[in-house]
Amino acid sequence: MHIPSDTTNHIDILRFGDALTEEQTTAHEYDQGKWLYVPCHYSEYRYILGTKGVNPLICIGINPSTAAPDDLDNTLKSVERIAHFNGFDSFIMFNVYAQRATRPDDMEKTFNQTLHAENMKAFEYVLSLYGEGHTPTVWAAWGTIVEMRDYLPICIRDMVTLGNRYGATWVSAGKKSKKGHPHHPLYLKKDSVTEEFDVDTYLQMFE
Repeated sequence: MHIPSDTTNHIDILRFGDALTEEQTTAHEYDQGKWLYVPCHYSEYRYILGTKGVNPLICIGINPSTAAPDDLDNTLKSVERIAHFNGFDSFIMFNVYAQRATRPDDMEKTFNQTLHAENMKAFEYVLSLYGEGHTPTVWAAWGTIVEMRDYLPICIRDMVTLGNRYGATWVSAGKKSKKGHPHHPLYLKKDSVTEEFDVDTYLQMFE
């Protein structure tokens, strides 16, 4: 369980570029040849957690919980299984908003533009990781929790804009909610197949 110690406006936020440099130049207990973890230490926010490869499946949740390298929670274990079943060589767990909170009710009510901007730098970095012959595949997997804060759809719009620059394809897995929200990964079968997700039409519900 992770309950935020304070709103992110009241803590020092490590900029993504600095956090990435630290991850790449510092020795860690986890296998750096396998894992990508930014920041590379447990904190009140997380930009990236995943495995390294040339064709990762980028899974987008709402916000990070307690998972870390070699200590995946059940949601991340499901993400990894589904990524491999669908032919991807790795996975990256990303989030609409970077603040850590196990319970969505604990997410901050006030949007931190600085944290969001750094998170979008992280997302652009993830989109740039694909090897020759591969384009980004982004799995919308945030569930109905997106309705809990009015800033979350704004964050998704920014992600879509960045994804368009890199020719990203958006997919979902499992049955959508009555309103059309993409299914959360936790209770999906390990052989769930990803399918095209029209994220632009989806976002119209928030207009």
